[in-house]
Amino acid sequence: MPDSRHVIVRPVVTEKSVVQTATSQYSFRVRTDATKHHIKSAIEGLFKVKVLRVNTVTVHGKRKRDMRKRSQRPTVQRPDWKKAVVTLREGDKIELGGVNYFES
Repeated sequence: MPDSRHVIVRPVVTEKSVVQTATSQYSFRVRTDATKHHIKSAIEGLFKVKVLRVNTVTVHGKRKRDMRKRSQRPTVQRPDWKKAVVTLREGDKIELGGVNYFES
């Protein structure tokens, strides 16, 4: 598996993920070939926190209409991606660049 910075693609900041930070759960978009062990070691190495549990889900891509392609097929298939929900030890927080994007 590649470097820890290549396992984690970006944080997923939605209303649901911000609410989950109250229970020390953070959501990240990860590579599709990353395992739970790779994700755990990457989060612990990058953010210096203790990970208790990692849950993963494969999010299937949606079919979207692309009206710029009128002569061809007007729908496009978005790619599938993988999401990891990481549960941290009580009291640990993740801040990105000195800013906590997960708390409003």
